[in-house]
Amino acid sequence: MFKQHDPAPLPPDGVAAALAPFGRSRMLPREAYVDPAVFAWEQRNIFSGWSCVGHASDLAAVGAQKAVGSGAKGTLLVRGDDGVIRAFANTCRHRGHELLACGASARGRSIVCPYHAWSYRLDGSLRNAPGFADVDGFDPAQSGLAELRLVDWHGWLFVDSGGADVEFSRHVAGWDDVVAPYRPEDLTVVARHSYELATNWKVIAENYQECYHCQSIHPELSRISPPTSGENLDRDGAWMGGWMSIVDGAETMSLTGRSGGVTIAGLSEQERRTVMYVVAYPNLLISLHPDYVMTHLMTPLAADRTHVECAWAFPKDVAAQPDFDPSYAVDFWDLTNRQDWAACESVQRGLSSPHARPGPLAPDEDGVYQFVTRVARAYADSADRAPEPR
Repeated sequence: MFKQHDPAPLPPDGVAAALAPFGRSRMLPREAYVDPAVFAWEQRNIFSGWSCVGHASDLAAVGAQKAVGSGAKGTLLVRGDDGVIRAFANTCRHRGHELLACGASARGRSIVCPYHAWSYRLDGSLRNAPGFADVDGFDPAQSGLAELRLVDWHGWLFVDSGGADVEFSRHVAGWDDVVAPYRPEDLTVVARHSYELATNWKVIAENYQECYHCQSIHPELSRISPPTSGENLDRDGAWMGGWMSIVDGAETMSLTGRSGGVTIAGLSEQERRTVMYVVAYPNLLISLHPDYVMTHLMTPLAADRTHVECAWAFPKDVAAQPDFDPSYAVDFWDLTNRQDWAACESVQRGLSSPHARPGPLAPDEDGVYQFVTRVARAYADSADRAPEPR
């Protein structure tokens, strides 16, 4: 996953402090949140491995195409004639033009470059290169699109754009039995909100991993889910997360505690009385509720800027009802999101001060410790791979 001889541009003692045992550790060095060089390193290393690029429902029909990311991370997602979704580097094999602009979608029987009209089949093989039919030595078989490793995991699409990460089964080890009971691949996304935040992506994930702040800024949430409830899980993969309980008398996370939908079929009693919060490292936050699944897909844009798409998915039979209103869940979390976003942006402004120093972790912030140490290990591993100074 990590590029050889590419050490993270961070003070080693600051990284070591973040890796100290819980109770004695500190947060990541200030530079990890504000330095463009660190952000660039993360893009080359952390985000070149398995990361979420969207949902399979975004490419519902054969021939559906969608471009995500740009530059080195530019990826073209395509649903083929066989119904399988594939990922390709978003670069034409002729002169490198993007096949689709970042964020754009299309549908067709071919993938066509808008620059010189080179076209490709939905499996990425070259279909036509105008003017090359009689060119000696030109081999169409050598001019297909560069395919990237992609996994459709319960409907979420994960791509290893660098091609060097561990097998996905190792990346996600221990989490299938947590997520599978909610059958997210069988749910329907009925609402999406997009937010652009003036903060680092790690600040958002750290905020998601603790409720130490909930009584201070989330009175609505705290009435439905006790901030001191639940526990974090310890699994083998790169992901992390834990659960919090729902108070007696409430059915789900909403302003009233009432559900406007139905409980997802097959959930255990524990799953019906809790919300599971999962960090699908590095950029997907999965919130598993008794009656819906919410995700936050983070796209880091700069050291101090992150795009977040929040999506709410419900059982298909409920979502298909003409009078179904998802606002009970959407409004609750949009309010909670905005409370969180204000806090995260304030954290970013505070970290921009040259006087900011890594703080300690509270006893209730063991979830933050899980995330911080995961990132810090990535930084430290890169230093271990660096060449010896001459």
